[in-house]
Amino acid sequence: MEYFSYSVEDTQRLAMELAKDIKGGEIILLEGDLGAGKTTFTKAFAKALGVTANVTSPTFTFMKEYFGKFPIYHFDMYRVSDEDELYELGLNEYLESKDGVCVIEWNKFRNISKPIISLKIERINENARKITVSGRI
Repeated sequence: MEYFSYSVEDTQRLAMELAKDIKGGEIILLEGDLGAGKTTFTKAFAKALGVTANVTSPTFTFMKEYFGKFPIYHFDMYRVSDEDELYELGLNEYLESKDGVCVIEWNKFRNISKPIISLKIERINENARKITVSGRI
């Protein structure tokens, strides 16, 4: 499915809509250039799932955990060189969570066995984005 976002609020609405169908155990992959709106999406998604903490990009920590209706494990793998580094850090263990939701920016995991929801965010101009959602909830 394709969505067109013409503002931050449009991206937030999409995130909140997708959050309605979350049951726990999902993995959401976010693809897009720097500044495309991956963290904006994640903030609204987490808020829709009851997270009250300030959601920020975990660029330098690789993963941040938030608590709401489900635990949310927010990964940013921009600085990760390869999948082996993720295993050394033990981050692969979060993928096996049965109730938590993994939101992964810049994915480096090659073999994910769980159902995946993938969002590709493409910048059209300063405010507009084309967001392609694939996979299933």
